[in-house]
This record gives sequence, structure tokens and C-alpha cells, in this order.
Amino acid sequence: MTTETAQLRRKLVVFACFLVTAVTLIPVVMMVLVAFQSDAESMAAKPSFWPSSWHPENLTRAFDLVPLGRYLLNTIYFAAGTTILETVTAALAAYAFARLNFPGRSWLFGIYLATLMIPSQVTLIPQFVLVAKLHGIDTWPGMILPHAFTAIGVFLLRQFFLGIPRDYEEAARLDGANRWQAFVRVIVPLAVPAIATLAVFKFIGQWNNLLWPLVISNSDATRTASVGLQVFQDTNGTQWNLLLMAATVTTIPLIVLFFLTQRWFVRGITMSGLGGR
Repeated sequence: MTTETAQLRRKLVVFACFLVTAVTLIPVVMMVLVAFQSDAESMAAKPSFWPSSWHPENLTRAFDLVPLGRYLLNTIYFAAGTTILETVTAALAAYAFARLNFPGRSWLFGIYLATLMIPSQVTLIPQFVLVAKLHGIDTWPGMILPHAFTAIGVFLLRQFFLGIPRDYEEAARLDGANRWQAFVRVIVPLAVPAIATLAVFKFIGQWNNLLWPLVISNSDATRTASVGLQVFQDTNGTQWNLLLMAATVTTIPLIVLFFLTQRWFVRGITMSGLGGR
């Protein structure tokens, strides 16, 4: 391959990435612009996405119409709770599948992975009935616990654990560490990139989770931001500028989270050990 061909290919790749990024960002930019429009302008038959005059007071109006601040705190509590519990349970289960030898390990892991083929909508009703029988409707345990265990997290961490040489763990055992100490002091520190990646994926997924909070929460005490946006539209009609202002506010924490965890996110993707052994 000549130098000119390599440069042309590199430019085409950069242009394709730029084009995909631009197409992805267009709805976000439109959301922010409409959020600062006046009521009449946002409801016009022929919308103009660039505001003729900016209305930052829409932010205050959106918070006055619904308890948006409460919804954001609920979302943080819900997403953080499920993220912490899943990273703990996934790490423990992944270590057992990667390092412990017990009868039926491969079969059990295969059955566990098979649950990924079941759509979440199929298990929604059984989960709701179980939570209702345990009096968990509109409670935080009922919101968080059903989403604290997933097979994808176990799979990701197991593959990473398989890529860690056993020599590290055996050296710790020779120094007098038991299996739990070897897991906490050796395996977990080495798996921080994979754990951070799983945590970011889980937090984002639960932040945007609409179906389960919509089914299980009945009051503002447990409603998340995604459910709050639906309540906002049902209560106040289609006020596009205020609705999109509320959507903009609920999107900002995710953008901040990504930039804060970008280093771990990229490192976890490149070091996830998906090849296994």
C-alpha cells in the first residue's frame, strides 16, 4: 500500500467518523435549542429550531411545574444502588466461574448466559408479581433489587478474570493470603478497568431505564427522571420547550459522567479480555 493510499484511507475514516458524530449530535443540538425557545415559537406549525430570542427562564419554569430536582435525586439513588450491587454480585460470581472448580460449572455458566436470550419484557410480569407479593411496590428495595443481578456483568468480568495470570494469585496464596484476600487484594485491583466499564454501562442503562420504574413506582418519592418526563407531558400537555428543557437537564449528568470516566471506559473496552482462555 502506497503512502498516498494510506493517507486517503485515513482521511476517509476521519470523514466517516465526523459524519457519524454529526448525525448523532443533531438531535441533541435540536433538543437544547428548542429548550430555550418561547412557548409560541416551540409550538409553531413551521418550527424554527434556532431561537429568535433566548429564554433561560424556561429552566426555572420546568422545575416549577414538576419536582424535577426530586426526580434527578431519585434517579441517582436508583442508578447508583443497582450499579453498586451489580458490580459486587457480578465480581463474586465471575470469580467463582473463572477460578473455582465445582461440578457442573460449565453447564451452570451456559444456563446463566442463556438468560441473555430472554427479552426483559418477558420477565417483567413475573418480577412485578414477585415484588408485589413481597410488598415492594413503590419502595426502593422493590426498585433496585430486581436489577442488581445480570448475566452480562458476570460474563464480562469472568472473561477479564480468565486473562489474569494465575501466578499472581498463587504468589499471594504462598504469602499466606486465603482465597478471599487474594480476590480482594490481587484480582479486584487488576480488574478495575473492567469493573469501571461495567459500572458505567450499568449506571447509564439504569439512568435511562423507563419500563421498570414506570411499572413499580406510584409516587414522586420513587419516580425517576425518565418517568418524570412522561408525567411532565401527561400533566402539562405538549409544551415542547419546557419538556425538552427538562430532558436537557436530565441528560447533563450522563455527559458529565462520560467525560469523568472516559479513561476507564476506553481502557476497559481494550482490556476486557473477551478472548478468554
